[in-house]
Amino acid sequence: MQLSLFKTPLFWFRHQQKRRWAAKSVKNVAAGANTSDALANNVSKLTWLTRKLNQHKNSSSVLSTDKNSGQVVFVGAGAGDPELLTLKAVKALQQADIVLVDWLVNPEINALIPDHIERVFVGKKCGQHSVTQAEICQLLVDYAAQGKRVVRLKGGDPSIFARLAEETDVLSQANVPFQVIPGITAATGCAAYSGIPLTHRDCAQSVKFITAHGKQEEHECDWHLIAAEQSTLVFYMGLNRVQLICQRLISHGMAATMPIAVIDQGTSHTQKVVCKSLASMDAASDLADFQGPALIIVGKVVEKRVDVNLSLVDGEAPTISASAFEAA
Repeated sequence: MQLSLFKTPLFWFRHQQKRRWAAKSVKNVAAGANTSDALANNVSKLTWLTRKLNQHKNSSSVLSTDKNSGQVVFVGAGAGDPELLTLKAVKALQQADIVLVDWLVNPEINALIPDHIERVFVGKKCGQHSVTQAEICQLLVDYAAQGKRVVRLKGGDPSIFARLAEETDVLSQANVPFQVIPGITAATGCAAYSGIPLTHRDCAQSVKFITAHGKQEEHECDWHLIAAEQSTLVFYMGLNRVQLICQRLISHGMAATMPIAVIDQGTSHTQKVVCKSLASMDAASDLADFQGPALIIVGKVVEKRVDVNLSLVDGEAPTISASAFEAA
C-alpha cells in the first residue's frame, strides 16, 4: 500500500507555503512590483523547500551516511525464523560496513547481507566462546573509531539476556553513537509458533522472563519467590537444566502438577515441543533429541495450547498440533 503524502505534516507545510507565496506574488503584481522578480523569489523558495524535503527523505536511513562518523546499531535477529526479521533490521544490515554476528542468529539471515559487507563471527554458547565479552566490546569501539558503520547482530531481542547494557556502556564511555533495533524475543516467538498463550485472563495476568544461567553458575535465582508466582514463567537458555528447574520449583512449593512446555529450536521448521507436568518431566528421555536452543514455559497457560497452522503464510510448514497435556 502506497502512503499518501496528503495527510502528512510535510504536505500541509508545503501547501501552506505555496498559498502564502502565491498570495504574495499577486500582491506584488497588484502593487506594480516587478513580476519576474517575485517569480524568481518564489522559485528560490521552492528550490530551498525541495532541498529540505530531500534531506528529510534521506534522513530515513537507519545508519548515518557520514563515512567519517563511526557508529553502532544493535539489531535483534529474532527468534529463529529469518522472516521474523524487521524491515528496519534489514535496512541496517544492507547499510552496514561490517556486521558482528552472534551464535543464535539463523545462518539464513546472512543471505540478506550484501556480499561486500565484512562479517565477523563473535558467537558465544555454553562452554564455547569464540571471543570473550571484553573482546567484543573492544571490537565495537575499534571498528567505530575507524569510521565504520557497525551492526551488532544478536539473536532474539538485544535487550533481553543479550548483554546489551555491557556493550552500550562501553560505547557511551568511548562517545560512540549507537541505536537499538528490537527483535522478536524467544518467549513471544516460541509461544506463538507452538500455540501457547503467554497470558490468559483465567490463569495468568503477567509473564516473568528468567535466565537459567546467572553471572556466577553457583548463584541460583530466588526459587521460593519464583515458585510462589501466579504468572507464566519463561526460562531462557535452560535445556541442560530442565530437570533441575522442575525439582527446584516443586521443592519450593509449586504444585507438582503444574504444566511445563519445552520448545526446541522455536519458530524454525525443526521446532519440537514437549508438554508435561513438573513431576512427570523426564528430561533424559523426553528431551533426548533436543539440540537447543530451547525455551521453557511453566504455567497453566500450557494447558491452553491450541493448534497452529504455520503453512498459512509460508505454505510449507506443517500444522503444529497441540497434543493432549500429560498430567502427573
